[in-house]
Amino acid sequence: MPGSPSISPSAAGSRSIPRTNLRPGVTTHKTLCASCDIACSVVTEVKKGRVTRVRSSDNPLFKDNICIKGIVAPKNFANPKRVLYPQKRVGERGSGKWERVSWEEALSDIGQRLQKIIDEHGPEAWAVATSQWNTATDHGLGRRLMNHVGSPNWISGVALCAGNTAAVNRLTYGWYPWPDFDNTNCVVLFGHNPHRNSWVPIYNQIQRLKARGGKLIVLDPRRSECAELADLWLPLKVGSDAAMMFGWLKVIFDEELYDKDFVAKWTIGFDELRRRVDEFPLSRVAELTGCTPEQIAKAARMYAQMGPSVIPWTPITDMQRNSTSAIRLQTILRSVCGYVDVPGGEAMMGFNPDIIPESDIEMHEVLSEEQKAKQLGSKDHPVFTYRGQAALRAPLKRVWGREYANQITGCYMANPSAVFRAMAGEGEYPVKALFSLGNNTAMGFANMPQILKGMMNQDLIVVHEHVMTPTAQLADYVLPGDSWLERPWLWDGFGWLSIYRPSEKSMEPPGECKSTFEFWRLMAAQLGKPEVVPWSSIEEFYDWRLEKLGVSFDTFSKVYEVHAETPKFRKYEQTGFATPSGKVELKSSILEDLGFDPLPYWRDAPAAEAEYPLTLFTGVREGEYFQTGGRHVPEMRARKPEPVMFVSPGTAAESGIEEGDWVQITTMTGQIRIMVGIRDAMPDGLIRVPHGWWKPEMEQGFGKLSGAMLYADALLCPDHDDYLDTEQGIPHLKGVPCRIQKIAGEEAA
Repeated sequence: MPGSPSISPSAAGSRSIPRTNLRPGVTTHKTLCASCDIACSVVTEVKKGRVTRVRSSDNPLFKDNICIKGIVAPKNFANPKRVLYPQKRVGERGSGKWERVSWEEALSDIGQRLQKIIDEHGPEAWAVATSQWNTATDHGLGRRLMNHVGSPNWISGVALCAGNTAAVNRLTYGWYPWPDFDNTNCVVLFGHNPHRNSWVPIYNQIQRLKARGGKLIVLDPRRSECAELADLWLPLKVGSDAAMMFGWLKVIFDEELYDKDFVAKWTIGFDELRRRVDEFPLSRVAELTGCTPEQIAKAARMYAQMGPSVIPWTPITDMQRNSTSAIRLQTILRSVCGYVDVPGGEAMMGFNPDIIPESDIEMHEVLSEEQKAKQLGSKDHPVFTYRGQAALRAPLKRVWGREYANQITGCYMANPSAVFRAMAGEGEYPVKALFSLGNNTAMGFANMPQILKGMMNQDLIVVHEHVMTPTAQLADYVLPGDSWLERPWLWDGFGWLSIYRPSEKSMEPPGECKSTFEFWRLMAAQLGKPEVVPWSSIEEFYDWRLEKLGVSFDTFSKVYEVHAETPKFRKYEQTGFATPSGKVELKSSILEDLGFDPLPYWRDAPAAEAEYPLTLFTGVREGEYFQTGGRHVPEMRARKPEPVMFVSPGTAAESGIEEGDWVQITTMTGQIRIMVGIRDAMPDGLIRVPHGWWKPEMEQGFGKLSGAMLYADALLCPDHDDYLDTEQGIPHLKGVPCRIQKIAGEEAA
């Protein structure tokens, strides 16, 4: 979730404050941490050219927005396991045999082999998987080159997390709003649990909310830390978010707690929505969610009656069988209660008028309509693809002045599962080349066995990384990436916000490490398109983006902590909303035109199977790690040395397991080994599994992948139709049937 200090006027145009060197020989740099996706403002301390310490920002706006991941970053990137030079595979794929080569040799061969694939199979045979949150400096340049070459098959982890949410939000009101935490009266968390080492700015915002008397509603099957803080905790069944929101709307409509004036003037489809909501009496909602009618009604009234409230994004609702409907219901709750684009509610920020946005850099307009139509997954699950977002181009131009708005880099993507099937030779056409940048592709999506099958069927795999991840172990080339300590960064809210923040370079990268900016610049030249990335350095690129502001990036980074306009609210009164109707579409014309139900709905889970008596909640992020990263850092492994699942005492007793035992978890897709952790906070029958486990110290190569084949939760996650959201094709990760079996310690090793 891209972070932001505030959208209040106090943050707009915030200037840098004087910095002091604490010790002789130590210099400091104002930096944005990219150890996760929040981008916290921190200060680096540098001695003899190396970062020795990362600490909290000197600016009161960002005080204490730091966690253990940022603090240990200097040791992370100084780790002896770091990749420092280009490596070329010399044995069979996955054999673990490498030789050092030069960047020039590597790029020449990569360029020739990629061009051969394009000539034989078409540009659509080239797929790229990136995480711009991890790499921090791509800024759409990969998409830019792909669009010029003609490939629509770009994917990212944001397809499962935030990016897909942005695309669905746009179906309702044409933009993805940002919560005004500083002025809100109530925060609603669906399954999210910010704390001191994860989502720290949001955790601090919640602390400030509570201090000023605001309310916190938490919906979570477990009694989390945030549930303990909450004014109201609803222990809903896993995966029942959509049903719960139908219940809230039932109460809000029946008791006339909605904003009748806003609904009448600025929405379409209210009557049809009302009839759909009437299909969900509280008795039915209680059965679906496991919460009492009284709990449901109390929460609905609190949200509707507190005045401006927010439902911030969380990585839960967007990973469910009913993801599109659940996200749409969040947008509808905000809308009918009058919380859209008002102080204390959810702001439509639009583009910053002074700075070139990522959407412009990507140049989606140069990709032909013929190639856009080839985007994998767009026929069956179109919502975040070019096809699904096409109807928004004209409204976006009318309201925001541009046809493309790639918010959270999650719009105009191919469907990941469809890409992996095509890589395995099971799609509508073959994909034969995969580039993976800052993205541990093999472990980052559902159905890892299918991903591995696809990777083993590739003619070319290129990985740009810090360490030999499981994905890198299957590559033809592993190219060394830099870190956020070793480059400047112009943070742009990933196309979501109009807020821009600078990050200074703290030190030079070691060895032959290069940024993703440099990688794409060199690749453009290899493909005969140097004009696509014409800037000689990332600083020059940033200068170009800031031309309208009239300052260089160097000046910008010294002057500003935050560059943002003072927020203007209720902008829709002058422009309308960026939807085909110009209004909030409670009934989506886009979904209807695509052949889907235009209203939110409930889709029951597949029938239970006796073989799998328990329910799996996967994708859990641990405070010590971000996604699949950090397991090579000794300080982090000392805190969290093994993957641990959480179960209730009752489930543990029924399963014959104890704290510290090793078990095998099996689903219809695969199995993993994991330690047992027993927690009173867990409900019976639910298993929580952490995301992204592998052990860099273990044997590399295909079949092993440094323990990923033993521990990775992606092995457990299905992506067949019963476990996909229909409109997006997003896998259901929050409620997968499973079983557990105790295993001997020797088997677990």
